[in-house]
Amino acid sequence: MATIDRDALRALQAPLKERYKEEPDAALVTLTATGTLDDELACNVHTGRALATAGLHPATGGDGSLLCSGDMLLEALVACAGVTLKAVATALEIDVESATITADGDLDFRGTLGVDRAAPVGFADIRLRFDIAAPRADDDQLATLLKLTERYCVVLQTLRSAPPVTATLERTAG
Repeated sequence: MATIDRDALRALQAPLKERYKEEPDAALVTLTATGTLDDELACNVHTGRALATAGLHPATGGDGSLLCSGDMLLEALVACAGVTLKAVATALEIDVESATITADGDLDFRGTLGVDRAAPVGFADIRLRFDIAAPRADDDQLATLLKLTERYCVVLQTLRSAPPVTATLERTAG
């Protein structure tokens, strides 16, 4: 993909922003992830671009050859935060020469395996870090870059706001 500057980004997004102001319902999009079980202890996740096969983490009995859904959640956070950082930097005309985005999450697998009912199931803590080289940016610009990246990163905001999630089970014919 070609490098995009602030004006090109604005031109790309302007008609969308205008449409969403005039037609708020047009901005409502449902994203869907779908997976199917296979004969192994694994779930094939259809991403729309490729097939990702998720299985057990080694700490729960997996052999490490399949994707762990916890890793995938952190990868989604890193991907969203990275794209958002780049878009915000472009919009603010902050020259980011390079960046590494890292998400670390702490899990206590005693909860997942039912060893200790008091142990949490899920991440107890997630840390998102941006290591960037932007030698021409001052501290205020970098603070704004972080603040706006946090504000507009969909995955980060979703994790922080913990929206209601419902689960249902429906019987289908074999």
